[in-house]
Amino acid sequence: MKNTEQAEKNGFLKFYDSFKRVVGIIVSWIYRLRKLVLAAPVVYYALRFAGYNAAHLPESVGLNLLSTGEFAFHISRYMAVVGPLALTGGCLAMMFLSRKAMYAWAVSMFTLALPVLLLISNVYPA
Repeated sequence: MKNTEQAEKNGFLKFYDSFKRVVGIIVSWIYRLRKLVLAAPVVYYALRFAGYNAAHLPESVGLNLLSTGEFAFHISRYMAVVGPLALTGGCLAMMFLSRKAMYAWAVSMFTLALPVLLLISNVYPA
């Protein structure tokens, strides 16, 4: 009776050790690729917002909405699409070059608000 219990216990321990080793390998690879894992959704949404803005923004995009309802100055649609995209790309480049990836990643997440704010302020003015 003890031999079968011991065999079952050894079998479970072998399974647990191999499971722990596989999970450890997966976690270490995710940690090694953490910058790519963090950058993937930012790149996806930055390109998606840029494509949407390229199709929906007016030809001349106004910046700095004044209290009179007019914009202080205007830029081209191309600049309004490429500018935030370049800023996000620069933040991601800093993330890949930095040892502390989370700071630049957090900034790149905030830069995703720029295309949305440009669209809201020019398509749906107050």
